[in-house]
Parts: sequence; structure tokens; C-alpha cells
Amino acid sequence: MRHLKSGRKLNRTTSHRKAMFTNMALSLVEHERITTTLPKAMELRGVVERLVTYGKRGDLHGIRLISRSIKNKNIVMKIVKDLAVQYSDRSGGYTRVLKVGPRRSDNAEMAIIEFVDRKKKETAKAE
Repeated sequence: MRHLKSGRKLNRTTSHRKAMFTNMALSLVEHERITTTLPKAMELRGVVERLVTYGKRGDLHGIRLISRSIKNKNIVMKIVKDLAVQYSDRSGGYTRVLKVGPRRSDNAEMAIIEFVDRKKKETAKAE
């Protein structure tokens, strides 16, 4: 019985799941928007929001807590210096999950996960 057990297994071993979410969190922080399957996006949301909350602490311990899962120093500093400052007045809910519809090949439900109030890159069309 799974009473009070949270989180999806996603048909992966524990080490594979942790590595996958670490890589996905790194990509999300770097690009600020990624497309993945809906169950992965729903689970990734908790991982990334926890990292941003650690970054909002602003102290050495917060940086070390982030560094436990994210090994790239540039990404860790982006969480602490950029994202934590951007969401300093927000107590949670830093990401949103948008459903996009089924994937063409295997009909898996796809979703876009992105940061709320992210800085959109201006794409000017040359006329």
C-alpha cells in the first residue's frame, strides 16, 4: 500500500530518477522553459521550486543545498543571484505547467514547464 507516499516513480530506478530530475532542473534554470511529458513536468515543479526557495535564503548553506543536486556553478549562481532576487516577494509558485496536447509518436501527454514572470526574449522581425 502506498499510504502517504508522494511522488511518481515514472518506471525508473531511484538513481535514474534523481539524475533525470537533476538534468531537467539544470535545463529549466538555464533555458527558463522546457517541453517534456506531463507527469515529468508535475514532478519537476517540486524539485525546481525547492531549489529557488533554497536560493532565496541567500546564505552559504542555501548555496550548498542547491549544489547537492546542481553541480554547475554558473547555474547555481543564476538561481541565487537572478531567480531568488526575481521571486523574493513571492512565497512559492515560481513555475507553471501548460498542457500542449499529445505527442505525435506515442500519444504521450506533453507539457511546457516555465518560470512565472520570466523575461521573454524579444524576437524582432526584420521587415
